[in-house]
Amino acid sequence: MAEQGKNGNGAAAAEAQLGQNPIQAKIVNQYIKDLSFENPNVHKLITGAGDQPTLKVEVNVGAQKLADDLYESAIEFKATATNNIGTIYVLETVYAGLLKVEKMPEGALEPFLLISGPAMIFPFLRRLVADITREGGFPPLFLDPIDFGALYVRRQQQQSQGSGKALA
Repeated sequence: MAEQGKNGNGAAAAEAQLGQNPIQAKIVNQYIKDLSFENPNVHKLITGAGDQPTLKVEVNVGAQKLADDLYESAIEFKATATNNIGTIYVLETVYAGLLKVEKMPEGALEPFLLISGPAMIFPFLRRLVADITREGGFPPLFLDPIDFGALYVRRQQQQSQGSGKALA
């Protein structure tokens, strides 16, 4: 039998408390804010593929308030593939989600917008990146999952040292 709280029904009391002031968050829209794909050495690559490419990936997140309960969470993504021939491709994009967030405590808002918001839209960015690289004539770039919580912690450490970006 499940253990109950001191009042006889701890689960029911917790649900009643949450029911009084539930946090609500949902994605209203998702969109590409910026997209660039460059294939600067296509002529060189046609005559010879060159060495195995090196891939450099950069990810950053940002958020801003747009209206009373509307916020934008965005993922800035850049992938650069190079080898001995030169730059194979450069993919830069900013993918964003418009989030409606209601009844969230002020202290929880920034972490939510910089961790949970990007985590919700990441699968769509992942597909976009794979499609763009494939349509550019290369094998699709499948991104591994990103730990947005670790990015947030790193960002907080940089801000405490005075070199990070703040929530806009």
